[in-house]
Amino acid sequence: MLTRIKERASVYARLTRIDRPIGTLLLLWPTLTALWIAADGSPSLYVTFVFVVGVALMRATGCIINDFADRKVDAHVERTKGRPLATGEVSSDEALYLFVVMGLICFGLVLTLNSMTVYFSFIGILLTMLYPFMKRITNLPQMVLGIVWSWSIPMAYAAQVGEVNETTWWLFAANWCLTVAYDSMYAMVDREDDLKVGIKSTAILFGRFDRHWIGLFQLLCVIALMKVGIIESLGSVYWIGLLAVIATFIYQQALIFKREKADCFKAFLHNNYSGLILFAAVVGSYWFN
Repeated sequence: MLTRIKERASVYARLTRIDRPIGTLLLLWPTLTALWIAADGSPSLYVTFVFVVGVALMRATGCIINDFADRKVDAHVERTKGRPLATGEVSSDEALYLFVVMGLICFGLVLTLNSMTVYFSFIGILLTMLYPFMKRITNLPQMVLGIVWSWSIPMAYAAQVGEVNETTWWLFAANWCLTVAYDSMYAMVDREDDLKVGIKSTAILFGRFDRHWIGLFQLLCVIALMKVGIIESLGSVYWIGLLAVIATFIYQQALIFKREKADCFKAFLHNNYSGLILFAAVVGSYWFN
């Protein structure tokens, strides 16, 4: 019995990507950054706890519905052929049941916050459910993911101060651009397989100009972050941190220059440091101002 439980736990960990925390971290850093700026450097401990737990659970929930949508094509893609739904280790009904349970847990956490955050959460779950199916109908699924991956920013503002403001949307725009950039790097890894199975992506749409488009979105991200620094009168630590973020973008461009799959994936993973550095710069700016 214990062995069976351990086996199922291992399968569920793979289904929800608990064993691969990169997605959680990419979602966590902009969320924490928004909380810190919204609260002028002193966010509520409870709100922070809810969002940290909520980010982890919602990322896991998103992975489930993504794999459910891709269950018939993942087996034909080298990188995803071992996912539990593709191998049959988890049934479609089982995955949907787990999706509902985890979604309800997330909603339960949100219900402990204010009504504005609750309203925003309905939009968030709808976006999470719609995104995986965008890969069938549009060449711009990364741009839809950018909205999904950035929705925690207005939610953070709503939870912390009960409103959204100009800075909220500049942060949203910055993270949207960053998400489009790094998920396009991710899509470069699967481009050949995606073409075979009919999955659409910006990597396919951008073609031989993929690196240029990614660079443009990184530039727009930097411009939006500069606007945040100006509006919020953030100190020198923030601007030094922003220079460090730019350095990570330059490094990522070097990695994807030859479009080697391993290096494109490495560039995608490296965005964890971009987000971490920005968050640290925001925290440092409030500490030393």
